[in-house]
Amino acid sequence: MGSDAEERQDAIDVIVEQWRRERPDLDLSAMGVFGRVAQLARVLERETDRVFERHGLRRGEFDVLAALRRCGPPYTLIPSELSAALMMSRAGMTNRLDRLEAAGLVERSLDPADRRSFRVALTAGGLRLVDDALTEHAATLERLAACLTEEEARTLARLLRVVLTTHA
Repeated sequence: MGSDAEERQDAIDVIVEQWRRERPDLDLSAMGVFGRVAQLARVLERETDRVFERHGLRRGEFDVLAALRRCGPPYTLIPSELSAALMMSRAGMTNRLDRLEAAGLVERSLDPADRRSFRVALTAGGLRLVDDALTEHAATLERLAACLTEEEARTLARLLRVVLTTHA
């Protein structure tokens, strides 16, 4: 599958070639790699935002619902666990939780183990919504990756993991 696409030039090839002409003293191969990663990130954001919007969600709201869903029954976490899972500040988490609670997708209750804290749980409606959105999200990602063979997808995932774990 990939061989036809490998033969075609894209906008990144043009940019890198222009820079090679102007600055032949520089190795610009990484510019091509990371330019494509950045371009792919923009495509992914656009496509996933469309999915979440169809379900009445913002990406960050989906992330909260998905973190709760991934933890398994009873789909409950404390805010600090949610913040850690999503790598975000507690203030940002509070805003998201306020919106999700107002929409009836999560509910907050006092933590019986620590009365100074509270727990956040998916409601039945939140569970249905995140499952529906995740189903469409997974199909969108599958469609975007369909141009790769299984081996190409595994190789790409492995290579990206190397870069990300080296610089995380």
